[in-house]
Amino acid sequence: MYEFLTGPALWLTFIIFFGGVVWRAVWYVRGLDWQMDRVAYGYHNDLAIKGALKSILHWLLPFGSRCWRLKPGFYLLFFTFHIGLLLVPVFLIAHNVILQERFGISLWTFSPRVADVLSIAMLVSAVFIVLRRIALPEVRILTTFYDYLLILISTAPFITGLLCRFQVGGDYHFWLLAHIITGEIWLIAVPFTKLSHAILFFMSRAQLGMDYGIKRGGKYGRGLAW
Repeated sequence: MYEFLTGPALWLTFIIFFGGVVWRAVWYVRGLDWQMDRVAYGYHNDLAIKGALKSILHWLLPFGSRCWRLKPGFYLLFFTFHIGLLLVPVFLIAHNVILQERFGISLWTFSPRVADVLSIAMLVSAVFIVLRRIALPEVRILTTFYDYLLILISTAPFITGLLCRFQVGGDYHFWLLAHIITGEIWLIAVPFTKLSHAILFFMSRAQLGMDYGIKRGGKYGRGLAW
């Protein structure tokens, strides 16, 4: 079972994940209005690139955006959640061993202890994010079962990974298979669910940065509409 999950199933998972992400990105660009968006971006490449990078960086850097400064507690949880969600799967030693064995590639890695800290911090953040959705009426009214399901899909690989690492119940092999299966489910779900914001976040932030940099006074340092 392990050989299948880390062999053919992993290949299929990566094909679906990367193919789906590219498909979502292409359709996002194709959905832009030709006259309002693409022409403006094409004729003002310097302003477009500058605006896109500025928009993305301001949202990625802690307290770089106004929303960060207005709700620092929530965005700290949000930031911690996504840091763990992205860094642990990519830079964990065990994952890179599989990549080296199956695909002949490997990345820089950090120690298992660092991965443990990031994973636990990510799960704690997820708990508080769920509690926020339950406690705040303005968030609760917009939350559906689908949102909780996506949080479960995102956190399940980390839960099973920690259970596997610390051999809870003494059944390492069971938790290892559960970890691989939940991880592959998460990757497959990304292109077809709201989890696609993993790529669409950068697309939408870049578009907003281009809009404000070209069409809304960004050239003159103003945030005004035409």
